[in-house]
Amino acid sequence: MSVIETVVELAKPWADLYGHSKPVSTAVTFVHIAGIMVGGGFAMASDRAALRAMKGTDDDRRRVLVDFSSIHRPVLIALTLVVISGVLLMLSDAGTFLASPVYYLKIGSFMLLMANGLLVQKTEQALAKNPSTGNPLWNRFAFGARASLTLWLWTALVGVALTSAA
Repeated sequence: MSVIETVVELAKPWADLYGHSKPVSTAVTFVHIAGIMVGGGFAMASDRAALRAMKGTDDDRRRVLVDFSSIHRPVLIALTLVVISGVLLMLSDAGTFLASPVYYLKIGSFMLLMANGLLVQKTEQALAKNPSTGNPLWNRFAFGARASLTLWLWTALVGVALTSAA
């Protein structure tokens, strides 16, 4: 028995519940979409503020850093819900998703998004010690914000492609 067949067999009770219960499938899908909206919305709004602050004063940049430090927790909570609901969605039709190259592209895109988020967070923490406009870390911070915007949209696109391919 292959790994995919084993996962399909183990997930069968969940797949049956998900497939035969509109409230369960609706709730799981809602949690997934809501997590993406909240996490992505907060992150993208923060990215936009970071890019605007690049043209601002030291005070503008300090405010953005304070905002960034306060946004990590709600984004991480939202992304935790996205991961849990994403696993449940995958297990609802594991045979289809695990055999799809698009599924692995989405997982890879999500991992890049998370890695970029970690880079932005570490850069923000370093900038908090010296937020002056002369600090060269601001360039990395701006790059991270641009990458974040791109990766959120790319991951959403791949997610839509995955639902079409499944």
